[in-house]
Amino acid sequence: MPESPRPVLVTGANGQIALQLFERFAARGITGRAVVRSERAAKQVETLPEAIRPDIEILPEGYGDTAALTRAASGCRAIVHLVGILKEGSNSSYRVAHEESCEAVASAADANGVDRVVYLSIFGAHPTSSNACLASKGRAEEILMNAKTPATVLRVPMVVGPDDPASRALRAQAEKSSVTLVGGGKSIHQPIDIRDLLSAIVASVEDEGGASHGFDLGGPEALPYRDLVARAGARHGVTPKVRGIPVALMNLVAAVMEIISKDPPITRAMIGVLEHDDHIDNRAALDHLGIELTSLDDTLATFIAPEANAS
Repeated sequence: MPESPRPVLVTGANGQIALQLFERFAARGITGRAVVRSERAAKQVETLPEAIRPDIEILPEGYGDTAALTRAASGCRAIVHLVGILKEGSNSSYRVAHEESCEAVASAADANGVDRVVYLSIFGAHPTSSNACLASKGRAEEILMNAKTPATVLRVPMVVGPDDPASRALRAQAEKSSVTLVGGGKSIHQPIDIRDLLSAIVASVEDEGGASHGFDLGGPEALPYRDLVARAGARHGVTPKVRGIPVALMNLVAAVMEIISKDPPITRAMIGVLEHDDHIDNRAALDHLGIELTSLDDTLATFIAPEANAS
């Protein structure tokens, strides 16, 4: 009797990327296993159709609970680690969300003989970055790259999909006659279609090589954010007028909020990530993973256009 295929463990399994990843897994005949931190998050995973719904493991102590994560990863062929934060708050820190979670994932993978760990990072991440978020992500990458289990790190910029904060913000901006953008929207963005990211994750899971890899992966076009808003606005028959707010002023506002609030809505590190220029060379990632990129116009038509909003 043939053995049942080993499942793929997915952390942060109630997020939009993970929920769509399980659908992609099902289409590829891959069994999923979801890891979440709460009953509430588990219920979000349970909304998936039964045919693609993964087994669900709850880690009430968080993703840094090495023993619990090791038990959850038992028998798995791979771990897809999708946990991360853009800003710190009273109940979250970069160290815990990024580095401690990667330490636990690396330990769980090594203990269970997992074939590969796939980690979703941020373009620009590096241990020596002056940005606290990007530096933490860089240290987290190093933890996985130095572990026994082969790892694939995918460093991505803005991801455009059906129901994530960045896509909702772009859609809302595209519908307005006037928008206010940090720095006048001059920072360079190279957004990637979520469908292409899912293809990259699946290809990484199916990579049978024994080497670790770190890839920068963005969309096919790099353009100022104000131009991205204009392209999205054209889908709505709108030409948004752009007003700018200086980056220095936003950083000052964020600094004040960090002082007066335990959970500031924006932080200087968050602004730094969002305003980081994306100039991404995709050649190494595309060649190794064997994927093709969706055109920006197709992405905007699918997820940002009025009919996408209506759906």
